[in-house]
Amino acid sequence: MLTNLAQQPADALLALIKLHNADPRANKIDLGVGVYRTEEGATPVFAAIKAAEAKLVQQQDSKAYLGPEGDMGFVTALMPYVFGAANPTMDGRIEGMQAPGGTGALRLAFAVAKRAGVKRYWMGTPSWPNHAQILADLGLELKTFNHATKAGTVDMPALRAAIAEAGEGDAILLHGCCHNPTGIDYTPADWDEIAALVAAKKLLPILDLAYQGLGKGMEEDAYGLRRVLAAVPEALVAYSCDKNFGLYRDRVGAFYLMLADPAGLGAAMSNAHALARASWSQPPDHGAAAVRLILADAGLTAQWLAELDTMRERMRQVRAKLGAAGKAGTADLSPMGSQNGLFSITPLTPEQVLAIREKHGIYMAGSGRINVAGLTMANIDQFIAAVADVTG
Repeated sequence: MLTNLAQQPADALLALIKLHNADPRANKIDLGVGVYRTEEGATPVFAAIKAAEAKLVQQQDSKAYLGPEGDMGFVTALMPYVFGAANPTMDGRIEGMQAPGGTGALRLAFAVAKRAGVKRYWMGTPSWPNHAQILADLGLELKTFNHATKAGTVDMPALRAAIAEAGEGDAILLHGCCHNPTGIDYTPADWDEIAALVAAKKLLPILDLAYQGLGKGMEEDAYGLRRVLAAVPEALVAYSCDKNFGLYRDRVGAFYLMLADPAGLGAAMSNAHALARASWSQPPDHGAAAVRLILADAGLTAQWLAELDTMRERMRQVRAKLGAAGKAGTADLSPMGSQNGLFSITPLTPEQVLAIREKHGIYMAGSGRINVAGLTMANIDQFIAAVADVTG
């Protein structure tokens, strides 16, 4: 029966990695892989993580199962950063559990919403490709709307129209910050309007917060999520520590659920636990335990936040130089200066993406999406000149 399985297309990003690795040119640039890189091109383990891991080796006394909810100390320790230090549980209305990365948290959020009766999901496009893939795998209906304009701003008219068309009980997926793949985020004023529109239409918001701290700052990047949660009776949140703690391969995420009445949290979370048990049984412990130890230690917390500040500042410097470059050939790079996070979409066509790869050894997704952390002060002029060359 297994011979009945049809060949699936190769993951485009993984194929791009292989092409880059095989390129012998010394000045090649990898702008495809979605990981943070230093000015030297490395993706190091955070010093705060290294210190926490050393403590974990000394303190951990068992590898016994934790259960489908995972490390609840980790889940609780994150909450003040996600929901605000003043009232992290929203008066007892929020409960959570650990998940295997932000992807696991997203799949769990979609599955919980499906079990609760949601049949239709709304999402701005372009979006992270796995969003649609997970929804399709769960057999859920996806309706899309345009996320951004050609001028590099959010397309609020398209969002308003989508919410107006949506039916009560539909779910809407919103990127909390550092939009993947465009880097184009809602402003605080936009979030104020979105929160009111979602609440008025009685939609279920699913908030994907995968890059907190990499945009404007930990507090600033949580504004939209907190604004929506303050306006609605219930919501689902998917959180990732892969980027802001550098724990990519350890798969560290959290899922949170908010209800209007805290009395219903037990029943709601029992469904999340059952779905998780059937999907991954229980999440990996090591990375989450390291995060818990960091957040329990004031010195390690300060060290982690300082490392995060350094990452964010480096990407802001890269973006400032891209923005200041203005037009490179016919490609306008100036909008990238005000965008956020790891990603932006260049105005290059698929043909120009291929040309910049073949002529200049610069590797990016076929959509024109780049990881700005792949650019450094040493290679950014090379990139700008190459864009000018292939766009004329």
